[in-house]
Amino acid sequence: MSGFLDRAKEQAQSALNQGKQKVEEVQHHRAGSDLLKKLGAAYYAEKRGSGTPDATQQALTALEAHISAHGDAFLHG
Repeated sequence: MSGFLDRAKEQAQSALNQGKQKVEEVQHHRAGSDLLKKLGAAYYAEKRGSGTPDATQQALTALEAHISAHGDAFLHG
């Protein structure tokens, strides 16, 4: 009986870890999408004359940092 409970506990822990990983992926995807949106807004503002190249560069740098840390999957889905 102990072996069964141990296996059940391991399976439950594995499912919990998978769930946590999925939540993190969704959070990273959302953060990447937000950064991409900010870059687009900064670029648009710059081209319309109400933004600055510095603001666009800062948005690009933040997006690149996110991609370096978490990948670019959010760009493909």
